[in-house]
Amino acid sequence: MHSFGHRANAVATFAVTILAAMCFAASFSDQFNSPSPTASVKILNINWFQKEANGNDEVSMTLNISADLSSLFTWNTKQVFVFVAAEYETPQNALNQVSLWDGIIPSKEHAKFLIHTTNKYRFIDQGSNLKGKDFNLTMHWHIMPKTGKMFADKIVMTGYRLPEQYR
Repeated sequence: MHSFGHRANAVATFAVTILAAMCFAASFSDQFNSPSPTASVKILNINWFQKEANGNDEVSMTLNISADLSSLFTWNTKQVFVFVAAEYETPQNALNQVSLWDGIIPSKEHAKFLIHTTNKYRFIDQGSNLKGKDFNLTMHWHIMPKTGKMFADKIVMTGYRLPEQYR
């Protein structure tokens, strides 16, 4: 006969094996989800575009951010972290990214939104590289599942240009 310790060990091992199999199945099932999110960012106004005392360019903008990220949510999604970044090239760097706004979407009910805001974080370039600069606004998201690996993707919106002169 087996002792109580042996039986408890067998039950615990079986329970952990079943739990691991369920976590694997949950994570695997997300592979069949093909999300189709939509997003739009409009620059309503450039509030100021100035050169700081230390020589860096700084921009403040008023943005309209709208998105429907509800297709990112499955039964395995805990929350979605989303942010909007300005992306541009300079002679020193092939890719510069400046985060302008971010948020956490806790549920599918909050995944469709329209936000009117100024950039939450300062849009600063080290140097005076922003005059007349073409840039993209990119909405990035990171899906945080209840179990399994995180997934990240983005939507790139092109065709933005900063003014030629400071204001």
